[in-house]
Amino acid sequence: MTSAIRMTKTGGPEVMEMVEVELGSPGVGEVCVENRACGLNYIDVYFRTGLYPQPLPAGLGMEGAGIVLAVGPGVTHVAVGDRVAYAAKPNGAYAQQRIMPASVLVKLPDSISFDTAAAVMLQGLTVQYLFRRTYPLKAGDTILFHAAAGGVGLLACQWAKALGVTMIGTVSSEEKAELARQHGCTHVINYSHENFTTRVKEITEGRGVQVVYDSIGKDTFLGSLDCLAPLGMMVSFGSSSGPVPDFNLSELAARGSLFITRPSLISYTEKRSDLDAMAAELFSMLESGKLIVTINQRYALADVAQAHRDLEARKTTGSSILLPY
Repeated sequence: MTSAIRMTKTGGPEVMEMVEVELGSPGVGEVCVENRACGLNYIDVYFRTGLYPQPLPAGLGMEGAGIVLAVGPGVTHVAVGDRVAYAAKPNGAYAQQRIMPASVLVKLPDSISFDTAAAVMLQGLTVQYLFRRTYPLKAGDTILFHAAAGGVGLLACQWAKALGVTMIGTVSSEEKAELARQHGCTHVINYSHENFTTRVKEITEGRGVQVVYDSIGKDTFLGSLDCLAPLGMMVSFGSSSGPVPDFNLSELAARGSLFITRPSLISYTEKRSDLDAMAAELFSMLESGKLIVTINQRYALADVAQAHRDLEARKTTGSSILLPY
């Protein structure tokens, strides 16, 4: 028996329960992983509330790091005893042990701790595809990145600096503004008392930015479009304030023939070769010191409800992890 978080209905943090489960043995293409650390991400809230539907009852959590305990038939790229990490469906990372597809696992270098891997896999791979594939950034580009002091945001600050990119980041407090600056954000806008669209135009001398990365959604969407230079790209990769409202595509033409995309990590890592290449670049950035993971919150797995409350109340900064043991 092992402990895991399960939910039988959607709703608030209280719908998550710690239960004892019997795992059995891994089947064809599966492995049993003992999680040493689990990632906590805003996408978990979307699944918990039902914004992202999934069959119930269900587990939660897409990200973790640990040790391979057993492998099923046909598994060749990992073996018992390997250190591994993952950031992918199916949900179920909030657990001490779990049986899962081997295809989503990558081997974890000895130089990277389980805590760091659990904190960085989903967020770090997200920044990798956003900056290297969705819109391939180059030195001299200027970007707007919302929620610059969050887990993804602080990694983005550092990665943008390493690429020679001017990053304008938005935050909700002076404390978070200082945190973003410390991690390499070039310009920081506190949207609690500044209009971010106006400030972006001031900072860019009216030109606008080449790309906006927006995980906020409803509250920032139209303002973000107004920050773009002609032919710029809007990358909407989250909706923490609610879904983006319906809009007419002619709005893109009126603002300068803009591009828009709604990417997901799952699509970008579907091919094994892409997952390996993305993880290799992420691990290289960590090992070189260009990327430092800031874990500001650690919660026991049993305290997952409080972790979600803190996340939704925007009380967290940097990365957060759950500790199963």
